Amino acid sequence: MSKKALLIIPPDRFNEDELFHPKAELENAGITVTVASTKTGEITGDNQGKVNAEVVYSDVSASDYNVVAVIGGSGTIDYLWGDDQLIQYLKQAYEQKILVAGICAGSVAVVKTGLLAGRQATCYPVDVMIDELKANSVDYVVQNVVAHDDIITSNGPDGARDFGKSLVTALA
Repeated sequence: MSKKALLIIPPDRFNEDELFHPKAELENAGITVTVASTKTGEITGDNQGKVNAEVVYSDVSASDYNVVAVIGGSGTIDYLWGDDQLIQYLKQAYEQKILVAGICAGSVAVVKTGLLAGRQATCYPVDVMIDELKANSVDYVVQNVVAHDDIITSNGPDGARDFGKSLVTALA
């Protein structure tokens, strides 16, 4: 049975590197990738890149996927950090033993679930994100990727390829 990944992006201003590099790594490994958001259709990234959101994440069951990852970008802060439905969705995925992951601002969305309290994680190295990790009792570390068995976080565009590779490794 082939593995499946759900990559959740904001409805506007996702980070292209953080979406396209991990997506390519996953697809190259034979993993089926679905791009989701809070709306369907064409979404524009921070650098005017375009992608089609195939589904609204809340309309699909996390249990249909092997990994659920939140992608960063400036829109992630505006649209996903305060999305209580997303936080509950990630918690539910975790409880169902689905790998949960986040990159850059998406790491903060994962941290807001409380699932990383007392553990290490990474995010984009800016105070607003680091402060969110600390506020949620998470030990911020400066690394491209922090991979636990159940949750993976990444720092952003610089770690995007490593993030994709770590997802592939975790799903192997």
